[in-house]
Amino acid sequence: MNDVEKLTKATIANGGVLAMLYFDIHAKSKETVQELGTGFINSIIQKPGVVFALGEIDEPVGGEDGKNWSSSISIKVLTKDFANLAAICMAHSPYTVEILRPDEIKMQLAEAHTLLGTMSAITAEYKKYILTKLSRPDELARLQENLKTRAAMGKKILEKGEK
Repeated sequence: MNDVEKLTKATIANGGVLAMLYFDIHAKSKETVQELGTGFINSIIQKPGVVFALGEIDEPVGGEDGKNWSSSISIKVLTKDFANLAAICMAHSPYTVEILRPDEIKMQLAEAHTLLGTMSAITAEYKKYILTKLSRPDELARLQENLKTRAAMGKKILEKGEK
């Protein structure tokens, strides 16, 4: 058994997940597709909770008649737990995810809370981005007031939990 397999088995025994993630990528040139793909794989490798990742970029196709070049990226990733895998999926939207190991996912309540918190935070960031790009100045001011109120309520809840 090689070192990668030992690491994989040990990580999975401690709640880790081995999965294949599939993405598509498009750009004006073949070289740009390859460069963006390489950078994307590298960004996944550096995500919190990633034990290791190995990516492969298919040969780009297209480009004729001024159309974009396209390719698929497959990344085998071993994460410390399901929540880290879910965070990667929420942030990068693979078009397919295949969990290779384990056969079932068991999660402690604290992990479920972390996962739900991560999902909420990512969704809030997307909503904030979209709303700031599409809102009129008066709507944006109301949105910012609502966010301040929400933050104050969150602070009270946290302080209440610390007592």
